Amino acid sequence: MSRDRAMLPTTAFLDRDGTINRSAPPGDYIKSWSEFEFLPRAPEAIARLNSLGISVVVVTNQRGVALGRMTEDDIQHIHSRMTEELRAEGSELSAIYYCPHDVGACTCRKPQAGLFERARRELPGIDFARSIVIGDSATDMEAARRIGSARILIVNQGPVPDVNVDHRVSSLWDAACLLDEPVRS
Repeated sequence: MSRDRAMLPTTAFLDRDGTINRSAPPGDYIKSWSEFEFLPRAPEAIARLNSLGISVVVVTNQRGVALGRMTEDDIQHIHSRMTEELRAEGSELSAIYYCPHDVGACTCRKPQAGLFERARRELPGIDFARSIVIGDSATDMEAARRIGSARILIVNQGPVPDVNVDHRVSSLWDAACLLDEPVRS
């Protein structure tokens, strides 16, 4: 059965911690590559999104920088290694955007739309109406609402946010499979 690609999103905005990799314990942050651990099938999920022609962009809050728990160089190193590992698994990211600021200090920190707007300015072809945000928090889903994108909430750790979403899944892999289902008439 052929799938109608015109119905697929053109861009998937992914949160990082809790979506691509295991989150740090509450109150802590992923501060180095040695603390980074991909969630099961996350690289494969990104490859599946890529195979559907969906551009994958990571958009992540990294408040640990503002709190002095890590540096922007630490974040850059983690993202460089993450990108290398994903490529080795056949997965490609179009870009990674992160907010290093504290709560209330900027317009880029989710749930604000600043990082998404920056991605739209810098990457050709992003249309928020044809995009989807996949993340594990209420702030991810609120950012998606603000930009007018579809929302998939990953419910994999901790309490489930009470937010309006298009779908709830247990992993990034399940989200990719959901998007890969044939369009039903």
